[in-house]
Amino acid sequence: VFCLPDPRTAPWPLVRSPVPVALLFVSYLAALALGPLALRRRRPLELRGLLLAYNLATVALSGYVFHEFLVTSVLGNYSYLCQPVDYSRSELGMRMARACWWFFFSKVTELLDTVFFILRKKQEQVTFLHVYHHGSMLFNWWAGVKYVPGGQAFFIGMLNSFVHMLMYGYYALASLGPRMRRYLWWKRYLTLLQLCQFVAIAAHSCYNLFAECPFPDGFNAAVVLYVLSLVALFLRFYRRAY
Repeated sequence: VFCLPDPRTAPWPLVRSPVPVALLFVSYLAALALGPLALRRRRPLELRGLLLAYNLATVALSGYVFHEFLVTSVLGNYSYLCQPVDYSRSELGMRMARACWWFFFSKVTELLDTVFFILRKKQEQVTFLHVYHHGSMLFNWWAGVKYVPGGQAFFIGMLNSFVHMLMYGYYALASLGPRMRRYLWWKRYLTLLQLCQFVAIAAHSCYNLFAECPFPDGFNAAVVLYVLSLVALFLRFYRRAY
């Protein structure tokens, strides 16, 4: 069953109501639809310095979130098999909830990936997988922060933030131009790492779906179904690309 909204996170930015997140998503779709039309007579923008700064900032944010998930779970002796949400206002409970919010916020800022593709006229990069992944993560983690900021959810955020540290590090190197191409041979392995991450998350949520764990089954079921869709899409991408 689904649980009630967490009163601790309700006052935090973008959490209380789904309207701000929905408006963000509508703006995102508008940029997707109208951006290429508005720029059709203009040259692609380089944005090299901006991209480098953005990617390094995303690496730093992902690193901070990974650190918070890891350290808080260790200090709180969190279980990787069954961890209910700590709804208390204890120091560790609030620290884990804040880590979840910052992870959700990173999904907001990562929408800029698509904006930069449009400004650089790299429309071939704006695939269904790209848009689906960015848009769905925004709503998934809004729900996570509103209802279950902690518990089993920490494992997903910790794993994903670690992968994003490496991924945006790759993007930062790529933004330096063609001279870095010889150092970017590991892109294929990044995709494999993403696939391994999804398999681990699916296995983790499947276990908790059938184990006697006081964490909402509705969330575990939603995670399993969502991650299976990502596995299918990323496998399709991997086969086509490599």
